[in-house]
Amino acid sequence: MTDPSIGVVIATRNRADSLARTLRRLTELPERPPVLVVDNASTDHTRTMVSTLFPRVNLLPLPVNRGAIARNLGVEAIGTPSVAFSDDDSWWEPGALARAAELMRRHPRLGLIAARTCVGPRETPDPINTLLDTSPLGRAEDLPGPQVLGFLGCASVVRRSAFLDAGGFHPLLFFGAEETLLAYDLSARGWGVSYCPEITAHHHPDPSPRSGRGVRVRRNELLTCWLRRPLPLALRRTRALAAEARRDPVARRALREVLVALPAALRARRPLPPYVEEAARRVEGQHRGP
Repeated sequence: MTDPSIGVVIATRNRADSLARTLRRLTELPERPPVLVVDNASTDHTRTMVSTLFPRVNLLPLPVNRGAIARNLGVEAIGTPSVAFSDDDSWWEPGALARAAELMRRHPRLGLIAARTCVGPRETPDPINTLLDTSPLGRAEDLPGPQVLGFLGCASVVRRSAFLDAGGFHPLLFFGAEETLLAYDLSARGWGVSYCPEITAHHHPDPSPRSGRGVRVRRNELLTCWLRRPLPLALRRTRALAAEARRDPVARRALREVLVALPAALRARRPLPPYVEEAARRVEGQHRGP
């Protein structure tokens, strides 16, 4: 029987074969969640494959590639109170979505669950699991696990109302390290972001490197700083990237893209409340180490 309390949204582009493997896993889950594929203007056989092999999976075809905004459109369209995100190379452990939906019901302030992630055929724990589990933000009485300010998009479950309240993924970032900004915005609106290791996602990425990902991550980390963090910090990090750009082509391209997007970032700038800014600094201290 389909569980109407939680659905799955997948944003994809030109990954038909990988997506087929993911959909086989998701459609076999005991929860039978509704699944919505948001196709970012694929030019391969993605749409035909979904319609032919998985007729019970809903398909939202987009005329252009919207990046992470495809997830926003999926959350709006699917309508379930909770929404789990999968990528076209990730899926959920049987029973995980039922547990996530129950956590959402038991903890009304919980806006996002960061799940435990196992990677590849050997199911190796993703290093982010340890970082999230040892978060310096500690636990709140009304949340089921450690409070965090980061997560993997393909291993997260959101409360639909909280996600929409926070504005979803920011359009300026497109794809790549877009999760931190959403965690900031949920926290700034009073929603809890919590690591829940009892919820497990499986991620089997293509081992070949994705072209341009390093540039997008560097760009979006700095744009996130300009969008939400104190201006002196954004300036320091921009100067640091500019110094690195003199010898590193990835940093150089990232800096160029930041400068192009900077006017839009300044127009959309909304500094974090002091308590979230303090939390962000504590998390960054954890990442740097002693």
